Amino acid sequence: MTPQRYTYGDDPSQFAELYLPAGEHLPGVVVVIHGGYWRSGYGLDLGRPLAEDLSSRGYVCWNLEYRRAGNGGGWPETFADVSAGMDLLATAADEHSLDLGTTTALGHSAGGHLAVWAAGRSTLPAGAPGAGTPLVPLTGVVSQSGVLNLAAAHEQGLGDGAVLNLLGVDPAEDPVRYRLADPMTAIPLPIPVLALHGEDDSTVPLSQSDSYVTTAAAAGATAELITIPGDHFAMITPGTEAWVRVVQAVDRLMAA
Repeated sequence: MTPQRYTYGDDPSQFAELYLPAGEHLPGVVVVIHGGYWRSGYGLDLGRPLAEDLSSRGYVCWNLEYRRAGNGGGWPETFADVSAGMDLLATAADEHSLDLGTTTALGHSAGGHLAVWAAGRSTLPAGAPGAGTPLVPLTGVVSQSGVLNLAAAHEQGLGDGAVLNLLGVDPAEDPVRYRLADPMTAIPLPIPVLALHGEDDSTVPLSQSDSYVTTAAAAGATAELITIPGDHFAMITPGTEAWVRVVQAVDRLMAA
């Protein structure tokens, strides 16, 4: 299938691809946010197999690209792009009469971070990247081995210093920046978060999902940790048991 391309800026990375099912559409939209430790070497091609598979199941999908560290991204550009790219979905929805009443973000790795972060945009202070009322409010998030505890990820040096590469400074130099970028800061969210994590994931440790879910649940939020078979990449590979579990999680939130 050939997706329709929408742009939200002049940079080559400021665009999204809209996947429309060939047959009848299921209600709602799934926003796919790819990972790659926020680095420019990885793009939305990682999300295409996911969008294609979900579209074949009847879901409308919005595969989002954004500037990453190394091609004009980082702080604050990556965060501003994710916000603008998600807001652009409202335009596509108007053109195609899409139902946005149920909108689930599906994010892998760094994309899981961005998906959960985006779900807390409305709590950001004025002037922060992404602050304000989203044009497309999320109703749920499925995180696939997401980097959900940014401060811990920095301390652990995950991705060969990926957090420092994204934010450009150490927490001691700019603690406010870290607070604004960390999904832990927005706890509790008013929407459910299903944090899936591969049992054999050696790229993002289980503690990233576990610490988020434990803190969120203690704060009264709806958050659940679900371990699934496979490594870090099995969950973005349609045909694997891990992907079956991802689809089940998406189905669950889209039917809620």
